[in-house]
Amino acid sequence: MALAAVRDLRDVRPPATAEELEQFETDVLAGFVLARASAGLADGTIRGDVGHLEQMRSWFSRPLWEMEPPDTDAYFGKVLRASPSGTRLGRSQALSTYFLFLELRHKAEIHRMTGRVIECPIDEMNRPRGAKDAALRIPPSGPEVKTLFAGWGGELATCRKFAPTARNYTASTLMSQVGLRVSEACKLDLADIKWDLGPFGKLHVRHGKGARGSGPRERMVPLINGADRTLRWFIEASGASSTTTTPAPAPRCSPPSADAPTAPRAGSATMPCAAASRPRPRHICRPGATSSLRTSCGTSVRPSSTSVGLT
Repeated sequence: MALAAVRDLRDVRPPATAEELEQFETDVLAGFVLARASAGLADGTIRGDVGHLEQMRSWFSRPLWEMEPPDTDAYFGKVLRASPSGTRLGRSQALSTYFLFLELRHKAEIHRMTGRVIECPIDEMNRPRGAKDAALRIPPSGPEVKTLFAGWGGELATCRKFAPTARNYTASTLMSQVGLRVSEACKLDLADIKWDLGPFGKLHVRHGKGARGSGPRERMVPLINGADRTLRWFIEASGASSTTTTPAPAPRCSPPSADAPTAPRAGSATMPCAAASRPRPRHICRPGATSSLRTSCGTSVRPSSTSVGLT
């Protein structure tokens, strides 16, 4: 068997035209977006990465797979020299991820079309240093939480609008007592209070946080740490069980003390408050209450003329 020299196939193939390379670059970027979406990344994260890539492509004026370490040295060392560290880190991470995608999916094809071997231009020498500011949140201590809600509860007697203030106080207290999220507390209805389940009653959280795009997950939350007293006080004070369309102004009564221990309900499976004898509508807040929990976050309140829940 005779030996023969191996010929490069690019010698007999026509070179890729500028239009073909442009179309190929567009297809590669579309494939990158689809791959990141299939990995479960949020749309905002993908848009951010694509925005970084487009800005670097605009500066480079050539396909990004032609970038080499000297090019990234010039870009991060001159163009982004005065930029915030977060911008530099995000842009370098987007470029590294893009080159990883090229190496895994299109390395052979790019070599066939251009003769270039893909290699990430971000290395240990020019990788931007630093880290994004850590969002460290130190939870308040127990005495600080008691002081907060004691002062908030004392203001209920003199606040201008009792109903929305009592609603915000109740929602925030539930978050502290049973660990609800803001989005979960906003979507609670009166029918979600299951007084007959367990020794203290339970909350049916219908719109719990999902995991990896699975959607809302339901769960039952026991009314511990005095959450049952908080809900009974809110229902009585705000007139949530009233079926009239124009209820009387809610009585301004003080919320229950957080220091009182929670006692298991004895025997009866009925709602342990006077509101149990009256028909209960679907929502917790009485008609005329405001329809946004965002006041507790520092934004405006939207007035509403309909009966809503803790929203």
